[in-house]
Amino acid sequence: MVHKPGATRILMVDDHPIVREGMALFLNAQPDLHLCCEAGSTEEALDAMLRCDPALAIVDISLKKDSGLDLIKTLRQRHPTVKLLAMSQHDESIFAERALRAGANGYLMKQEATAHVLLAVRKVLAGEIYLSAAMHSRLSQQLAAPRRSTPSLVSALTEREFEILLLLSSGLGTREISEKLNRSVKTIETHRASLKDKLQLKNGAELLRFAVQWLESR
Repeated sequence: MVHKPGATRILMVDDHPIVREGMALFLNAQPDLHLCCEAGSTEEALDAMLRCDPALAIVDISLKKDSGLDLIKTLRQRHPTVKLLAMSQHDESIFAERALRAGANGYLMKQEATAHVLLAVRKVLAGEIYLSAAMHSRLSQQLAAPRRSTPSLVSALTEREFEILLLLSSGLGTREISEKLNRSVKTIETHRASLKDKLQLKNGAELLRFAVQWLESR
């Protein structure tokens, strides 16, 4: 057990033990940081927050059984002062803005070099927003552009619906999505029906075409 009195306490939420162990080794090698707790699910994360009282939680947005974005929303509501850093293998151009809206203070891709990991952690702990330079530029351009009179249909989707839309755009079918998200086929079919309704599409073929075109436009 690592004991580092005075070090900033960090919680790591990821459903892959090897990722958690790697982050623990890296962060605990820093004299002022201490990865004090690990969690692999929403339930474990909420329990760890109460046990460890971390200043920062690093959350993978693609947990095996849960939505990391939903977890970020819950943590923001229950622990308003904790800093939240979203981490994912997904391209930031698709998920970063959504993570910030959910309550994250930054978004870090897993492919980033360790120097960027440390920079992200320190910037978020200092009260700043962490995004890559490219994503900062993209969001700045969006904010500077005239607002549309109607909100994007995609922005109205729930986090689970958004995740399913992304999986559909990657070519996965209903059964494959149900296995990946550990949900029943019936549940995925219900989400698909909701997607068609919210996106104003007539059938599954239109939904698939929309998903592919949407991903290509990002």
